[in-house]
Amino acid sequence: MATQKLYAGVALREMRGRIGLTQKAFAAKLGVSLPYLNQMENNHRPVSAAVVLRLAAEFGFDVTDLAAGDAERVVSDMREALADPVFTAPPPLADLRLAASNAPALARAFLELHRAYRQTHERLASLDEALGRGGAGLRPSPWEEVRDFFHYCDNYVDAVDRAAEHFVRDVAPGADILPLVRGALAARGVTVAVDDIPEIRRYDAATGRLTVAARAADPTRRFQLLHQVALILYRDLIEATLDLARFQTAEARGIALIGMANYFAGAALMPYRAFLTAAGAMRHDLERLADRFGASIEQVAHRLSTLQRPGLKGVPFFFVRVDQAGTITKRHSATRLQFARFGGACPLWNVHRAFETPGRFLRQLAETPDGIRYLCLARDVSKPGGAWGAPVRRYAIGLGCEIGHAAALVYADDLDLARRFEPIGVSCRICDRRDCHQRAVPPLERQLHIDPDRRGLLPYSVAG
Repeated sequence: MATQKLYAGVALREMRGRIGLTQKAFAAKLGVSLPYLNQMENNHRPVSAAVVLRLAAEFGFDVTDLAAGDAERVVSDMREALADPVFTAPPPLADLRLAASNAPALARAFLELHRAYRQTHERLASLDEALGRGGAGLRPSPWEEVRDFFHYCDNYVDAVDRAAEHFVRDVAPGADILPLVRGALAARGVTVAVDDIPEIRRYDAATGRLTVAARAADPTRRFQLLHQVALILYRDLIEATLDLARFQTAEARGIALIGMANYFAGAALMPYRAFLTAAGAMRHDLERLADRFGASIEQVAHRLSTLQRPGLKGVPFFFVRVDQAGTITKRHSATRLQFARFGGACPLWNVHRAFETPGRFLRQLAETPDGIRYLCLARDVSKPGGAWGAPVRRYAIGLGCEIGHAAALVYADDLDLARRFEPIGVSCRICDRRDCHQRAVPPLERQLHIDPDRRGLLPYSVAG
């Protein structure tokens, strides 16, 4: 398969702006002509390997920052939006890539417009809600707004990540973090207790008492304590970070505040450098990492997907959590695989089978329609209620990386990487596979052939 050319004009212009060089000076530093640099910055030419090497040698740039990760996310999101039946003739993929690279602000404005359209359409389909509720004006879903915020910041928030790492700098990985938490909070007049309470965590600002549930598992208690540390000790830092996001509603900002506190907790429980080093040494064995850092399997998997610190990146993983209905409740991808923004995940993906084998890791060698191959892991992460009659929350998590990184994972040791890879997709409407036996709806970009006298797996055939 031919190597994909790297068009990174926006990234090049931003780099040049940060270091304050003119095009002429920047071209001289890179050893290229001024017209050649101008063509690269306008995506008329791809960035050559020689330029990539000069960027690393001359300026110390992490060359992986040139990869069109953000542009690819925008392309994936636009493809899904354009798969909406309201669009009858979606533009070619090449045009979408040009738009995402050359006019990212315009592309995101289109996505915002489509999201507003979807919400209007859904409200018109539910008039009792739209007309029966006072002030039901059009506005973005707070949950989706926050989800997209983390999605486009690569699920890595540098200031908060480094603050969490600094907070636990004197605590050995996996050591009891309670003395540090008690001491730090005591300095703010807050006492910590473990007690039998109906919630998982409760903080009473009036009395300065922070209580975590005795029935909660140890990793959960540690995580919740660190969550409250973030809200009490690092509130100003988090609020300043949220100011940059410019959320449209108070609800979205409130959800993002919780998300940031959760981010801090995960980063403190598994500090970046120590966790990155251990992940490499243990070859990303999730169970060993969970034991080493006193975390849960889900916390470890999620943390692996956030290791995107410039100049110190880990293996690029995707991470997703689904419920039993197949609804995606958490999603992030540092890989070229981007999950559907709306609806569930591909039913051919092994994450859906994890519910059938509780307590076990499932492995899958999978290939997406674009020809990219992945090593996928899946496991159930059921969460008991902790008491008789309390509901059990059942989820499954998926974690994976492109097959080129498989050697860094212990899970690939006995796999035959030359065998046939299972075909998976993202969303039926943008999946090009013609013979998928699990197809739910036709692909929008393909012509259909309907023959009432013949019936295969589907009541129609998809043209090539």
